[in-house]
Amino acid sequence: MKNLKKILAVLLAVAIIGAVVAGCAKKAADNNETTDINTAQASDLEYIKNKGELVIGITYFEPMDYLDDKGELTGFEVEFGKAVCEKLGVTPKFQEISWDAKETELSAKNIDCIWNGLTITPERQEAMSISNPYMNNKQVIICKKENAEAFAKAGGLDGKTVVAEKESAGEEAIQSEDYKDFFGKANYTPVEAMKNALMEVKAGTADAAVIDYVTGIGSLGEGSDYADLAIVEKSFADEQYGIAFRKDSDTTAEVNKIIDELKADGTLQKIADKYNLGEQLVK
Repeated sequence: MKNLKKILAVLLAVAIIGAVVAGCAKKAADNNETTDINTAQASDLEYIKNKGELVIGITYFEPMDYLDDKGELTGFEVEFGKAVCEKLGVTPKFQEISWDAKETELSAKNIDCIWNGLTITPERQEAMSISNPYMNNKQVIICKKENAEAFAKAGGLDGKTVVAEKESAGEEAIQSEDYKDFFGKANYTPVEAMKNALMEVKAGTADAAVIDYVTGIGSLGEGSDYADLAIVEKSFADEQYGIAFRKDSDTTAEVNKIIDELKADGTLQKIADKYNLGEQLVK
């Protein structure tokens, strides 16, 4: 009888421990389920606001995002980004990326947007959520001044070395069937960034570069490092810039509203005029 009581006591203790363990496991599962639900329900805009910063993917090129003489980041899109983030209630964090990895960086949440002279294309609109266009642009040829007239004609670049940023609209123009009379017999070499393309032409290691027009007007001219270069009087691929967010992100609509506000109060025009881009803004 005494042994039976001991056995019953042990069985009761085991049952109690099992109930406690099961209860704890259920509570943990419930907590995890709640966390998963909350995470799933958090929108992209909430995600950005909760962490208190907008990580902006950029590459360095004038006049959009570049380092000034003091080594401080400046440019049209830097000031534009700061103005939007102030209204959004978050801190801008500018992060340099490799342009050909931009979509991977965005989807992996290493950055929250691509804000760097991004040309709006149907393919990009399928892959990402892109803001309303804010700036007009086109692709142009940059070369030494003495070659500008020759390179403005079809066939002028035959046998010449032409560079452009990898995965850029400039590269697309060079490889397009629409412009094969200009680039079809040229020797094309991709480079890492538009600034590298300009440096190649400056150094004479390339005969011409195909870059964004806004970069050309922001980088060339008297007193610049590229005073001996010129924009050829022939343009390609009229386009517009937009800001890319993750696919279906609700941040896009919020940023569109803020951009409209910055247009209405004259802030965006003032920033653009500062960098000689006032005439390029989408009105």
